[in-house]
Amino acid sequence: MPTRLPRSLAVLMDPIGQVKPYKDSTLAMLLEAQRRGWSLHYVEQGDLALRQGEPWARLRPLTVRDDAYDWFSLGDAQWQSLTRQRLILARKDPPLDAEFLYDTQVLERAAEAGAMVLNPPQALRDCNEKLYALRFPQCCAPTLVARRRDELRAFAAEHGEIVLKPLDGMGGRGIFRSAAHDPNLNVILETLLGADQRFAIAQKFIPAIREGDKRILVVDGEPLPYALARIPQGDEFRGNLAAGGRGVGVPLSERDRWIVAQVAPDLRRRGLLFVGLDVIGDWLTEINITSPTCIRELDGQYGLNIAGLLFEAIERRLT
Repeated sequence: MPTRLPRSLAVLMDPIGQVKPYKDSTLAMLLEAQRRGWSLHYVEQGDLALRQGEPWARLRPLTVRDDAYDWFSLGDAQWQSLTRQRLILARKDPPLDAEFLYDTQVLERAAEAGAMVLNPPQALRDCNEKLYALRFPQCCAPTLVARRRDELRAFAAEHGEIVLKPLDGMGGRGIFRSAAHDPNLNVILETLLGADQRFAIAQKFIPAIREGDKRILVVDGEPLPYALARIPQGDEFRGNLAAGGRGVGVPLSERDRWIVAQVAPDLRRRGLLFVGLDVIGDWLTEINITSPTCIRELDGQYGLNIAGLLFEAIERRLT
């Protein structure tokens, strides 16, 4: 590693005191980095700035522990140039709103100065997690992205049951299951589209959701051998863990591996080292690059060290 920069890491994330440590993937990464001798610094969204075009941050020294009740300690904050950081983990949750967009501009300046930003700011801007999947239509079920309710109603009439969701959601929030004959379809469309001024995405309903919405983690273009199938519970159709889904590890199928092979070259081209593909049945539904999760669940079920694999990939890039 270049001697001009120490093994110093800054993490941009949502408030660390509000995470669930037993399942938080960012904490898993920080624990691994600390084990490998990286010094850690904590940054929230309000801690970023540009001074004469140079990226700065209000950094707080961070120590982490694998403890469900006492998982971090923070030191005193100090404004420093982000160009002193060798690695920046951009792990703030979606949505990629205007403020998050501005954050990526600050992080871009740090990357131009030599810091490694994971995942890269340009990719964070370019790869909406629902729209990016549509760059691989051979992997996706029938899908429509539109602002007009008449187009989405026609899609429902063509495909029967559909799933509707906003482009900027996460954790299963704002997702509706509907159909052309659903008396609630109009109000669902009004909720998502407003007066036909916001995009929504409609996908043909995939009955295989009862077997789980699989999260496939991809590290430096290579998939983990197991996915976490997030299985809906009770009358709920959403498998997201945040919506009450149950996470069960499953080996990758041949179709899963084929989907990863379709997507991986573009992930590598964009420098996306850590990505989560969402697959229902045979179909890719999302490509998560902003703050993919499920490290802790798969580590626990299979005795893996996914963050270790990620840091091996990071350190290969930095040598």
